Amino acid sequence: MTILFFIVFLLGSLIGSFLNVCIHRLPRNLSVIFPSSRCPSCNIPIKTYDNIPLLSYLLLGGRCRYCKTRISLRYPLVEALNALMYVLVLWRFGFGWHMPVLFAFCSAMIVITFIDLDFQIIPDTITLPGIPVGLITASLVLQDPFDRSSILGLGGAIIGLFTGGVLFYVIAVLSKGGMGGGDIKMMAMVGSFMGWKSVLLTTFAGSLLGSCVGIFLMVVKGKGRKTKVPFGPFLAAGALISLFYGQEILSLYLRR
Repeated sequence: MTILFFIVFLLGSLIGSFLNVCIHRLPRNLSVIFPSSRCPSCNIPIKTYDNIPLLSYLLLGGRCRYCKTRISLRYPLVEALNALMYVLVLWRFGFGWHMPVLFAFCSAMIVITFIDLDFQIIPDTITLPGIPVGLITASLVLQDPFDRSSILGLGGAIIGLFTGGVLFYVIAVLSKGGMGGGDIKMMAMVGSFMGWKSVLLTTFAGSLLGSCVGIFLMVVKGKGRKTKVPFGPFLAAGALISLFYGQEILSLYLRR
């Protein structure tokens, strides 16, 4: 198992390197395949030996080999975060056909988080394909996060899809533009992967986290109440909390 965890960590860091490409290029409508990775400052292609996840950043001292421009700490952060998410998937759910699906879901949440932080958008190229993937895999291999003894099933996935989509459509209408279409499609995707209970927990956890950060920004940073804060990162965090700890949170709630 130690070897398996190590392999999963390496896989996660490698895919995390690709996620950095997606985060940079998707909101700019650029291909994530061509051209190859290059320094955003001097535009020189990055050699393979300078593109080793985590390790290359340390060996280069956080700077481009050619122009010496500082490399954002976000690059190794995304690689490490994705690697840790993959390890957590293996630890919580074990080895099986569900692994690649949950890996992809966690990676999608990471990409959504960083794109929304930078551009205040959630790309349709992630959420719209994610909805049918969620429906199909929930029917075959995905467990119900609130009852890991059973598969979520197509019915549960469809109910989750409509719960997430309709709930956030209503919120968007009532907020008069405070919630965007990207959030609606994101929560429809979350519901298709994890069901209606996860939609509710994701909404609650995301709102709680968003409120805490908003209060912090107002008190410490002096931001006004009308300062725009992207909600996608908080929803992504709420979705991951629901995925990994939904069953335990429900159990704690029912014991009250």
